[in-house]
Amino acid sequence: MKQLFDDVSFKCSKIVTKNYSTSFSLAVYMLSPTIRDAIYSIYGFVRFADEIVDSFHGYDKENLINDFEKEYYKGIDRGISLNPILNSFQQTVKKYNISDDMVQSFLKSMKLDLIKSDYDSKAEYDDYIYGSADVVGLMCLKVFVNGNDQQYNLLKAEAMRLGSAFQKVNFLRDLKDDNLILNRNYFPGVDLNSFDESAKDKIITEIEEDFRVAYQGILKLPIEAKFGVYTAFVYYKKLLKKLEDTPCHEIGNERIRVSNYTKAGLLAQSFVTYKLRLV
Repeated sequence: MKQLFDDVSFKCSKIVTKNYSTSFSLAVYMLSPTIRDAIYSIYGFVRFADEIVDSFHGYDKENLINDFEKEYYKGIDRGISLNPILNSFQQTVKKYNISDDMVQSFLKSMKLDLIKSDYDSKAEYDDYIYGSADVVGLMCLKVFVNGNDQQYNLLKAEAMRLGSAFQKVNFLRDLKDDNLILNRNYFPGVDLNSFDESAKDKIITEIEEDFRVAYQGILKLPIEAKFGVYTAFVYYKKLLKKLEDTPCHEIGNERIRVSNYTKAGLLAQSFVTYKLRLV
């Protein structure tokens, strides 16, 4: 039965989300049950592509990402893929009318990670972030508004800024691995070998402005999505604060994390704020 296979496919995307990101998984769980599977499927797709270029050392990454792309388009054409992650994602793409230019922009940024180490200009930096993060926010927004184009256009700019903020926090958190293991530097004009408090403060100020704009969009989200997105927002704001309080040399030498105990507290805080209609 095709429906059974589809159900298994979406469950696989959920498993990927839970195993790769407890924080994002928790945020997705705070969404309405009617849209959780679609968001799991988006995460599964972008996570697998990201893992190919970031983690599959010793394998032909270029062939892997190209095969992943080809199999996705076969799934789109056929309406089915035997790769359960691609099978669930192609269904979400069709159901919520996610445009192909979003998928292509995302894959373009993933492929850049195979050939590009430094982003020397703000234009290059912004273009990479648009493909790797902003369009993911827009894919999710397509699900949140469920076909309401007027609402989508109203929230599009804020959704992109939220995606940018999340990605930039990840860049700052992953400074050690990106620099020492993957030999990448996403921040233009920043020498990671002499990373100092001034450079860190400039990056944090930029992220805080992204969060400020993004928050206005969260306030206008449909009820099905608002609490889940706000939960992710609160978590990333906490992670940013922890990065701000961490000396720059420590950020370059270890991956900064938010403890599970703190995450639980943030969830409780978010729930109270939401129930009191403060967001």
